[in-house]
Amino acid sequence: MKNMLIVVLFLFLNGMGCVKDHEIVRSFCYWKTDLYFQKEDDSMMNKLGVKHMYVRFFDVDWNPYSKQALPVATINNVSFNKNYPEITPSVFITNDVVLNTNKKQLDTLALRISMRIKEIGQKIIQSKAEKIAYGIVYPKDYYKQKDYKNLNYDSVKSLELAKLKIDFKEILIDCDWTEKSKKNYFYLLEKIKNQFPNAQIAATIRLWQYKYATKAGTPPVDKGLLMCYNITKPDDFQTKNSIGTSDELKQYITHSDYKLKLDVALPLYSWAVVFRGGKFKGILSNYENIMDDTVKLKKINDSKYVLQDDILVGQTYLRNGDEVRIEKISDAELEKMISIIKSKIPIDNQTKVTFFSFDKKYIKEYGINNISKYYESF
Repeated sequence: MKNMLIVVLFLFLNGMGCVKDHEIVRSFCYWKTDLYFQKEDDSMMNKLGVKHMYVRFFDVDWNPYSKQALPVATINNVSFNKNYPEITPSVFITNDVVLNTNKKQLDTLALRISMRIKEIGQKIIQSKAEKIAYGIVYPKDYYKQKDYKNLNYDSVKSLELAKLKIDFKEILIDCDWTEKSKKNYFYLLEKIKNQFPNAQIAATIRLWQYKYATKAGTPPVDKGLLMCYNITKPDDFQTKNSIGTSDELKQYITHSDYKLKLDVALPLYSWAVVFRGGKFKGILSNYENIMDDTVKLKKINDSKYVLQDDILVGQTYLRNGDEVRIEKISDAELEKMISIIKSKIPIDNQTKVTFFSFDKKYIKEYGINNISKYYESF
């Protein structure tokens, strides 16, 4: 009996030691030009427990003809259900923008970025008001209800819209700045911060910017999003996996004294990189249909294939002899990457762990159970 009590006490204490002292914020990146959520999208978010989403609102690129920074690829249609996760607007700014603009132009750019974020934010709350109003005016089986009141949809929508406001807690600015462009970029970040006094400003941190923080500088923001993917260039013929490997990640995450509080972004996508005569020809995101054709596609190793015939993939024409490198992070590699991150990056209840990107294809490819395990590993 005494021995049994000792065993029970040991298991109890050991179990207590396994209880995590934090629960990260489950997040995704949404990088499409249409923000349109269907029931299947909502179901996936609910099953994964996603509470937050970085949504790319637009990009900013340098126009060499007009010699000014201009927004491109602005998100278009916005359609949410009544319930959606907390949204952080994300704006990608090319390095050319901050290299070519002066302070006066940067002042104007900060104002334009602010205005466009608020315009898209207004579309989001309008979409929410429409969903709420529709549910009120046209409840389920409303035509069968004897006491149904024929309300005016536009009036109800206006009332619901008046209750809502644009209230982003955070704005994410994404730029792969360099040592040469950091002065202008950091100035722009300060000006953007002035436009959103009630929101936190976050900046993406590339792995080289993290490792060589003294050289790259630390952006004047409230927090950073550490981008743990796209570690090498896909156009390198010798690269095994440009999305990333745990061995490469370990070479960058070498310290734990970065000056900003960090959230973490990890890859959840795959693609095919095409080479012709050893030269880079492009990237295919929709490559799955050709993978089962063992006649036209000869396997060389675990990730490389050679085409045995000319073939059309979507709008891309591939030739006999082209080499195709399939890039995807395996479950085992993702777990190793998570372990490396945890060994150096402080993780707590406020830490957002985000996967790039929210796409039904990739979520089904990896599986909801597996993705949930990745979150739980933190």
